[in-house]
Amino acid sequence: MKLIDTEKAVGHVLCHDLTQIIPGVKKDAIFRKGHVVTEEDIPVLLSIGKEHLYVWEKKEGMLHEDEAAEILYDMCKNDYLVKGEVKEGKVELIADIDGLLKVDKERIFQLNCFGEIMIATIHGNFPVKKGTKVAGTRVIPLIIEEEKLKKAKEAIGEEPLLAILPFVKKTAAIVTTGSEVFKGRITDKFGPVVKGKLEEFGVQVLSQTIVDDSQEDIKNAILKAIEDGAEMVFCTGGMSVDPDDRTPGAIKATGAEIVSYGAPVLPGAMFLVSYYYKDGKEIPVCGLPGCVMYGKRTIFDLLLPRLIAGEKLSMKDMAEYGHGGLCENCPVCTFPKCGFGK
Repeated sequence: MKLIDTEKAVGHVLCHDLTQIIPGVKKDAIFRKGHVVTEEDIPVLLSIGKEHLYVWEKKEGMLHEDEAAEILYDMCKNDYLVKGEVKEGKVELIADIDGLLKVDKERIFQLNCFGEIMIATIHGNFPVKKGTKVAGTRVIPLIIEEEKLKKAKEAIGEEPLLAILPFVKKTAAIVTTGSEVFKGRITDKFGPVVKGKLEEFGVQVLSQTIVDDSQEDIKNAILKAIEDGAEMVFCTGGMSVDPDDRTPGAIKATGAEIVSYGAPVLPGAMFLVSYYYKDGKEIPVCGLPGCVMYGKRTIFDLLLPRLIAGEKLSMKDMAEYGHGGLCENCPVCTFPKCGFGK
């Protein structure tokens, strides 16, 4: 940095905060470190006794923090993400639509290991609303070597670090199994819960079919729901290992590809996810364990946004839920602002 006359400081960058004190009214920084001095700032600076200023002396190969923040933003930006104000070397990324946030954790970890630069995000694989702040970036020093940013960018590649997937599957069907419901011995309590969760995401429930504990009937109900236009099918009941629980077998009998029967999540260990292929489309067909009916939050809450966003879930996706997959059943549920599924 160098010391210059304040009246000659227009266009220069301040190296530290400058405080204005008005007794009984104000004591705060009137200009922050990194501020670029304008013509209008000169009288204000002189009024607080600053006839000389320490400013950043720009050198070849060095970047101001705001310039560096723009580069970090470029590494993150993607469709449906907008940039907040660049300020004090920081820039925020904000969701421009409702959708599913995707975060490349491995490459962000790699970038943060470079030192003097950082990206912080909220957790990925969770839904976000338009206007949600999803990430913030900044460099730590006021100035940083341009070469360091160049090497970081080369290391992580051109693919953006963040993405928001819009919700694309808008219709669903429910197939409810169980002789006790089919024969009217008890009232179905499962369907309304599933409908409520789907409606939270604007998904239209085309139908709910109640069938007996017959593998053939369950299979036919699933296939009819797909034929009628359902983009997702959710089967309730018959998901345990009892001999008369026929839902997993019925799903397999449709010809659907079973990704996983079982998941390292509690509540939700008996969840089944599969895909039925029709006219080039992947239609999720899922078996929901009984916990979805009575649990505050379960595996269904973790996977549903990903299914609606059109993600093709894999066995690896399911296995990764083991770390953080235990719900603590807090007396006051704050999901998703908790550790469940993270």
